[in-house]
Amino acid sequence: MNNDLPAGAEMGAKSHPSPPSHPPVPHTTDYENGVSAIDADYLRRGLAAIHLIQENGQAALVDTGTSSSVAGVMNALREKNLTPADVAYVFLTHIHLDHAGGAGEFMHQFPNARLVVHPRGARHMIDPARLIASATSVYGEAEFRRIYSTIRPVDPNRIIEAPDGLRLDLNGRPLLFLDTPGHARHHYCILDERYQSFFTGDTFGISYREFDVDGIEFVFPTTTPVQFDPAAAHASLERLMSYHPSYAFLTHYGRIGHLARHAAEMHDLIDVHVTLALKLRDHGPGRLAALTEELGALLLDRIINHGCKLPEEEIRSLLDLDVRLNAQGLENWLDHAGAR
Repeated sequence: MNNDLPAGAEMGAKSHPSPPSHPPVPHTTDYENGVSAIDADYLRRGLAAIHLIQENGQAALVDTGTSSSVAGVMNALREKNLTPADVAYVFLTHIHLDHAGGAGEFMHQFPNARLVVHPRGARHMIDPARLIASATSVYGEAEFRRIYSTIRPVDPNRIIEAPDGLRLDLNGRPLLFLDTPGHARHHYCILDERYQSFFTGDTFGISYREFDVDGIEFVFPTTTPVQFDPAAAHASLERLMSYHPSYAFLTHYGRIGHLARHAAEMHDLIDVHVTLALKLRDHGPGRLAALTEELGALLLDRIINHGCKLPEEEIRSLLDLDVRLNAQGLENWLDHAGAR
């Protein structure tokens, strides 16, 4: 296997109900400084956000959802008096399909846009055949098409590779790109230098708005296969925090503050995930099920202690996909890097 290619399992390898029909304009949360979170309508509302950055009549998207996200985002742009020609960039924090599946279709719609992607991911945007084959092998062709629809290739002449330290300008708004492995080796984060905010993809974890308590978010790591690296995840978090950011914009989901608190919790939870995995390393054929059960219990307990008053069944339902993927990622880590 090419280790730079994400396996289908890290895209959500389980059966789902049909994605919801798209409203004319998807649910959108507008923040100050020209940033909006547009719901990608991926599997359920509030699961994945496409962040829109506006600056003096130009725009950029951070992550794309799937091809099924395109119609809703185009309507959201119209609501903001933006045209497809106003979009200067499409930024992919990494190439997992819930973040990048719609990239080719968006580039087809945006005549002036450049696609900015990590150097390890660029070739899979130019030729997505292996991405498609990997996901299809997990889902089956019919299920893959239902969830991800069409994945278009991107003209290599419209791609900008983003090595560590790249700076781009969005109509006068400086953006700094940092290589941030840990979740995936093809992952970068974007520092919005003027506003000291990061667009973090999955590097700063997952935080669903349903778990907010009195304005305080709950954040937990994502250890999905096949490239989870705990040491790199810790280092990437430390690097982000060295810039003393005020906010992070997470693909899953939206803006969070209180970053010093959350960074400490993320470091702790990464270590706890690893400890659980190592404890079960020699568990035998039932290891994945045991990992899934223990991770689910861990996060449920942390969320209840956070003060969340949702019924346990609802909390478990909201966590179900991520717990399964985190367990799969930890098992993959045990079988490879974790065993050495």
